[in-house]
Amino acid sequence: MTHLIRLLFYARSQWWRLLVGFVGAIVEMVLALMVPMYTRQVVDRLAQPGLNVETAYGFLNIVAFALLVFGLIRAISIFVQIFIVEKASQEVAYALRNDLYDKLQRQSFSFYDKAATGELMSRLTSDVEMCREAVGFGISSLMGNGSWLIGVAGYLFYLDWRYTLISLSTLPVLFFVAVRYTLKVEPMYTGIQEQRAKLTAVAQENFSGVRVVRAFSREEDEIHRFHLENESLCERVLKTAKTSSFYHPAMDFLANLGTVLVLWYGGREVISGTMTLGSMVAFHGSLWMLIWPVRSLGYILGVMQRAAASVKRIFELLDDESIVQEKPNAVELSQAAGRVRFENVSFAYADGIPVLKDITFEAAPGEVVAVVGSTGSGKSTLVNLIPRFYDVTGGRVTIDGHDVRDLTLESLRKQIGIVMQETFLFSATIRENIAYGRPDAPLEEVEAAARAAAAHKFIMELPQGYDTVVGERGVGLSGGQRQRVAIARALLADPRVLILDDSTSSVDLATEREIQEALNRLMEGRTTFIIAQRLSTVQQADKILVLHEGAIVQEGTHAQLVQQGGVYQQILESQIIPASFAAS
Repeated sequence: MTHLIRLLFYARSQWWRLLVGFVGAIVEMVLALMVPMYTRQVVDRLAQPGLNVETAYGFLNIVAFALLVFGLIRAISIFVQIFIVEKASQEVAYALRNDLYDKLQRQSFSFYDKAATGELMSRLTSDVEMCREAVGFGISSLMGNGSWLIGVAGYLFYLDWRYTLISLSTLPVLFFVAVRYTLKVEPMYTGIQEQRAKLTAVAQENFSGVRVVRAFSREEDEIHRFHLENESLCERVLKTAKTSSFYHPAMDFLANLGTVLVLWYGGREVISGTMTLGSMVAFHGSLWMLIWPVRSLGYILGVMQRAAASVKRIFELLDDESIVQEKPNAVELSQAAGRVRFENVSFAYADGIPVLKDITFEAAPGEVVAVVGSTGSGKSTLVNLIPRFYDVTGGRVTIDGHDVRDLTLESLRKQIGIVMQETFLFSATIRENIAYGRPDAPLEEVEAAARAAAAHKFIMELPQGYDTVVGERGVGLSGGQRQRVAIARALLADPRVLILDDSTSSVDLATEREIQEALNRLMEGRTTFIIAQRLSTVQQADKILVLHEGAIVQEGTHAQLVQQGGVYQQILESQIIPASFAAS
């Protein structure tokens, strides 16, 4: 109930619509009661001895016209209920999806280190839909059925209170069975939701890694893996259906038992003359109007229970605060000179194992700093601290003397251009991908950035040139082409600090030379960090930092480090670089 109450509080802006729906339900109930009321009068009038035919015809005409009018008004009230409540539920779902997406957009990198994409998609879609159903169908049905129970029960007591008590004797049992069914089936539906999320995660992961699957001929294994999750989902659904198939007939039996009591007791009363035939018919019709809300209460509670599980999952995301938080009084970094300094920086991920240890160095404006080291030495982690993808766990990182934690995230990151190790392109045109950081950039500037990244030539060879649409994640382009587009994207943003995270790893030597020549011109006036596995790309750097097990073990120019030997020399030798080249 805590989660559902929170959902109601979240949907408070829609209360007036839900109230209109509630009023519509009351109007519908009152007009529905007109049918047994008039039925009672018609049956009693027609059953009178010495019936005047003309009077009876006139009475029937009046009743028929009245019920027709009431039916039309009732239809209008039902239309208003359905539309206005659906509007309210869709508004809540719309707000939830927006808030969830906004939250996910602002989460730190550490959140996505442990989050499964399929799981997030499930929460953004099926869980939000479950909440929409709870607000639309669940809340409106609870209020509507409550009004029906009160109104119809009141009318039945008006007809005959003893008869009402006898006919309603089965309702407590019916209610108990409905609630028991809800409590039994609720964890089953929760399990179904969780299993659907797992199935979605498996499918999404497979679609993303389809090339790896095909490359290693693992199609059958992936199909088997999906079948197992799908089989588990089917088993859960069938188990739930088996439970429902037992309880629903039981509730039907209890509902019909009430009807049997009405006919048996009412028939005896009619025979003895203590009740009119019209009253018994009206009572029978009204009883079904009472049984249906009681019986459906179990289903409604089931919807609310399933929604509670979804609400919990949604608000877990909404309540999960990003580790990287912007201070309330954060400073705008208008135009950075590009002086970057690490002061006794240490960093560890969530597992607490240190990745960086006591890192101290300074990059002057316009200086090119290369970071080298073996895999897992902390190179990418180091540069990820500059734009605050992660926050340091010790020491501080500054730009132009400002601790990056004191700056607004937007102004900080606008000063930084990044080409990541894993190139990502959107399903859009080449031009839109290059201009992602500056959507309003004219085509001339887009082309200039592409030329600087040695991408213009191959772009013009594409069917629609810069208007060519690339597939998801850049499908249709080679690895080197994707990286050159990503480099052009970073350059067009005109950053003061440029981070190239192994950005030439997927290009051949000839293309690498083209990119390097362009970058040498464009790096002028920018503080540049280059992370590379191939030392041929960093030998011209102003400063080379050699990382080993999270610490800087060597620092200097290429020539200085070659003379020092140590880890840098080992990296050189591992790449089988000729001694003559190493000494150059």
